[in-house]
Amino acid sequence: MRLLIAEDHVHLSNLLKEMLRSWGYEPLVVNDGRAALEALRRPDAPRMAVLDWIMPGVDGIQICRAVRSEPDRPYIYLVLVTGQGGRQEMLDGLDAGADDFLVKPIDAHELKARINTGRRIVELQEQLLATQCQLREQATRDDLTGMWNRAMVLDILHRELARSVRERHPVGAIMADVDNFKRINDTHGHLVGDQVLRQTARRMMSMLRPYDMVGRYGGEEFLIVLPGCDAATTAELADRLRQAVAAEPVPCEDGEIAVTLSLGAAAWDGSEAPEATALLRVADAALYESKHGGRNRVTLGNALAQGGRALRP
Repeated sequence: MRLLIAEDHVHLSNLLKEMLRSWGYEPLVVNDGRAALEALRRPDAPRMAVLDWIMPGVDGIQICRAVRSEPDRPYIYLVLVTGQGGRQEMLDGLDAGADDFLVKPIDAHELKARINTGRRIVELQEQLLATQCQLREQATRDDLTGMWNRAMVLDILHRELARSVRERHPVGAIMADVDNFKRINDTHGHLVGDQVLRQTARRMMSMLRPYDMVGRYGGEEFLIVLPGCDAATTAELADRLRQAVAAEPVPCEDGEIAVTLSLGAAAWDGSEAPEATALLRVADAALYESKHGGRNRVTLGNALAQGGRALRP
C-alpha cells in the first residue's frame, strides 16, 4: 500500500522511508506542506499519510482540515506527528481530522502498530465500498440481460428529458418487443427464452452509441433512450436494431430460432418542456401499430399525436 510521508527534516524522512519499505509499504516522501497537500489531492493519492505538525508552507493541522473538507474523495488515514506531546495538542490534532497521533521521537514499534491499524481500516473501507457498488449495481441492473432495469432506465429517461430542456436538444425513445416470445417459451422452454433475451440484448447494445441507454422494460420488452436524436434519426436507429436482431437466428439446443423485433419510435424536439409519460405513450402506441401491422417492423409515432407511419423491412 502507498503511504505519504510529509516531514521537513530530511534525515528523519529518509529514516521513515526505509522503515516503511521494510514493513511492505510504498512510501512517497515530501518535505513541505504544500507538496503534501498536492499529493493527497491527486486522483491516485496514497490512502495513508504520516504528517509532521510543523512544516513550511502548510502545517499538518491545516492539511488534516483540508483533506477532511473534501468528503467526496476516497478516505485517507492520517497520522499526525509532533514534538509537542501534550493532551491539548493531541485533542487539537484529532479535532482537525487526524486519525491518530504520535509524539517525537518516534518509536518504530509504535509507529508500525499504528500504521498497520490504519491499513486494516483503509482495507475494510475499500471492501465496504466494493460491496456498496455491487449492491448498487444489483439494484439498477437486470440480472438476465445485464441491461438497466425498468426503474433505472425510466430514471435515465426523466433525466435526459430534463437535460434536453436546459440544452435545447432532442431526445429519442424506442420501445422494442420480441415478436412471438410466448410461443418461443411454450415451444422451447424458458431457458431457451432466456437465451433469446440475452442474445437480443447483446445485439441491440452492439448497435448503440456509448451514451445511449437501454433497459429491460418488462418481460420481452425493452426501452432505449437516445440523447440528441430527432424523430428521423430515432426511427433509422430503430430499424438498424431490428435488422441486427433479425440478421441471424439464435442457436439453441433444439437448433436455431429466428428472432425478430417490433419497435415503436418517438422523439421530443427540445422546443418545449417534455413529459416522460407522454413520450412513452407515443412510443408504446407506435409499437402497438408495429405488432398489429405484421411485426418485424418499425413505426415512427408523432410526438404530439398518436399514430405514425410504418417503416417496413
